This record gives sequence, C-alpha cells and structure tokens, in this order.
Amino acid sequence: MTRWAFLGAGAMAGAMVRGLLSSGRAKPSDIVCIGGADPTAVNLARATGIEVAADFATLLTSADVLVLACKPQNLADLPDELATLTSGRLVVSIIAGKRLETLHRRFPHARNLVRVMPNTPGQIGTGISGWCAHDPLTDADERTLLQLLHALGKAVAVSEPDMDAVTAVSGSGPAYVFEFAAALREAGIHAGLEPATATLLAQETLLGAARLLAESHDTAETLRDRVTSPNGTTYAALQVLLAHDFRGLFREAVAAATKRSRELSVDS
Repeated sequence: MTRWAFLGAGAMAGAMVRGLLSSGRAKPSDIVCIGGADPTAVNLARATGIEVAADFATLLTSADVLVLACKPQNLADLPDELATLTSGRLVVSIIAGKRLETLHRRFPHARNLVRVMPNTPGQIGTGISGWCAHDPLTDADERTLLQLLHALGKAVAVSEPDMDAVTAVSGSGPAYVFEFAAALREAGIHAGLEPATATLLAQETLLGAARLLAESHDTAETLRDRVTSPNGTTYAALQVLLAHDFRGLFREAVAAATKRSRELSVDS
C-alpha cells in the first residue's frame, strides 16, 4: 500500500482522504496529515481515523507521496527542511496557480512533481482533475497518481500551458453551473412557481440533463435539438439565448478566467 502524507487538511484534501478510504485504495494507517494552527487536521483525523503528524519530519518519515494542499500564500512559508525531507518522493500539488518550476525550486530532490487542478464536485467523488507532471511519470507513479485523483472522480492529463484553460473551464466551471441553476430557479419564480418548486425543478433538471449527456454518445447539440420542436416552447427560449449571444458570453467568461489564471501564476 502507498503511504500518503497530506500537507493541509481542507475540503479538497479531506475529499481525497475520504475517497482513498472509501474506495479501499488506502487504510487509515496509510495516511498522515498536518495542518496549521486551526483544528482542521485534527478534525479530519477524528472523522477518518488517519494520523496527525506533530512536525514535518514525522509527516514524511515513511511517506511515498506528499500531497500539497495548503493555501497558495502558505507555500513560501514552508520550512526549507522540506526540500530534503521530500527527497525521492512523489510530490503532488493541488495549490492553485503554482507552476511546476516553482514547485521544483521548493522541492528540488523530489523524484517527480505533479500539478493538479481539481474541482469542487470532487468533494462527493464526481469531480474531474486536470494534471501535468514536471517529468514523464513512471508507470508506477502514474498508477499511484490516478489512485489519488480517481478518489475525486475522473482525471485528464494536459500540458502545463493548458492548465490555465483547465482552471477556467473545470476549476471555475462549477460556479458557472451554480449561477445557471440560480438563474433558472429565479426565472421559474418570476414565471409564477413557488420558490421550493422552482428550486427542485432547476436542480433536478440540471442533474438529469448532465447525467443524460454523460451517458449518451450524442453531442450536447444533438441532445438539445431533440428537445427542440420547430416553433415550440424550447425553440422560443433558445432564440432569446441566441439573440443575446449566450455562447459568446461564455467564451468571454472563460477567456477572462483563463487570463486571470495566467496573471496569478506569473512567477509563481
């Protein structure tokens, strides 16, 4: 069994820990974590049975993999001893905006470094993570990495220059979906539905449509057209979206998020 060390114990680290345990990919005794001054790490350990390390040396004593799950601003404050303690280990970072070269400067003796962009549905095992590695992964390390990422859902390998677009599409993407859900709910209320009814209809429609898209071999456009009768209700609604350049708006939104991701990762 792989021995996992987590530096940070927030929501995404907790999702990874719980996913590893529930899938049988790890036992509580295979996982150790460390946190800051707040009780997050202790709370995660109490909830899952994993160990809390008192210091970084203990954290990495027998670890095969270090998962960096701290806040971006905390990376520079990590002690220099980690450069030595991570020697020969696989280091996986879910720290937003921190490039592989930055990680390599902090952990120069790691056997490899992997940068990951997960998303919040990973907290319930339905997320998707984009990832890239500093050097080509060995077969064994790729299997180990995918054990971790599959604890959150699905995973896709990309080149590092594409990580900003991954951040904009899937990292930020759940927020777009939640905003759409809120807009659909409010539109239903405006059309005369009770708030609870509008909320239920919006949520279940999004959930069902997403499942249908995932399980179908057809494109989103084909599935859309199957709902759309000529001059029918769906056609009338889609004409409004078309008139307001709905897709163009999303292109602008994703472009803005991609640009901001690039700005945040400059020299980081």
